[in-house]
Amino acid sequence: MSEPRESVRGAVSEVIVIAHPAKVWQPMALRGVLSVVFGVVALFWPGITVLALALLFGAWSLLDGISFLVTAAREGYAHAGWRDWLPYLFAGLLGVAAAVATVLWPAITVLALATLVAVFLIGVGVAEIVLAVRLRRLIRGEIFLILAGIVAVLAGLTILIWPAPAVLVLTWVLGIYALVVGILLVVAAVRIRGLAGSRRTRFGSGPTVAKAHPHSP
Repeated sequence: MSEPRESVRGAVSEVIVIAHPAKVWQPMALRGVLSVVFGVVALFWPGITVLALALLFGAWSLLDGISFLVTAAREGYAHAGWRDWLPYLFAGLLGVAAAVATVLWPAITVLALATLVAVFLIGVGVAEIVLAVRLRRLIRGEIFLILAGIVAVLAGLTILIWPAPAVLVLTWVLGIYALVVGILLVVAAVRIRGLAGSRRTRFGSGPTVAKAHPHSP
């Protein structure tokens, strides 16, 4: 009987640190809502110009990036390991950088905008997949976050390999992506929110540290 106990102690001896679900699902839900709004505006804006699409994308990526940075700061406040908050930080900085680029480059071409959008989507998608994999044992609904990441990567690759896309094509790809990912993020946020009041979760009421006690049976 000692071997199973020792194996259990060894398996749970790792310190797990993460922010409370209430502080995780809110930025995720905000990102989902912003994505849906962007998707609707992009798809139903008749005759949208390159400049208008660039500014619209810039505003969206800025708000998306800020949401990621807020989550990264909360994870850091919870004393999470760098592997937990680094994807948030990377995606947040990428979003802010994309927004700055669109503002400082008012005469951006469709091809340049497409490249910028593709890099942003691929970076955010990879970050979301990494986060979902790392948190798969701590949250419910991680499959929706993984799907959001996969859709982002596929959309980015589609735009990147499309030879000289027209503004209409870029708008449709971005709009459909934003709608699909927005819905997935909202669903994931709602499922994570359910953990906030659960007593059977590893999260606490604030920054949480779940640590095994070496002398516990």
